[in-house]
Amino acid sequence: WGEGRPGWHIECSSFCRKMFGDEPPCPVLHSGGRDLRFPHHENEIAQSQALLETDRWVQHWVHAGQLSIRGLKMSKSLKNFVTIKDYLANGGSPSLWRIFCLLHRYSADIEWSPEGEAEARAWE
Repeated sequence: WGEGRPGWHIECSSFCRKMFGDEPPCPVLHSGGRDLRFPHHENEIAQSQALLETDRWVQHWVHAGQLSIRGLKMSKSLKNFVTIKDYLANGGSPSLWRIFCLLHRYSADIEWSPEGEAEARAWE
């Protein structure tokens, strides 16, 4: 195998084992962004099933869509993200955010926009 270091997949598998134990299926529900399905979740599954000698490590997977702003996925690397502090300082609220999320299917990509915020505000 040569020199190297464990990837972040082992970190997530270890955390799940610590929190949920070693009896498969360890977590009943495991979630993450749709962009993590492959290779991250596939690697988590492979190493955890091998370690625990099971063919089913998790019962159910939930993969969420991406949050976008102005057509681009919100990310630190693009510097197009809004912090919670800034969101709240600019008139956002926990209930407004919850309503905004409930107006969309969990697995769908969501575009944050003034129009979408206005739609959520109408329900607040």
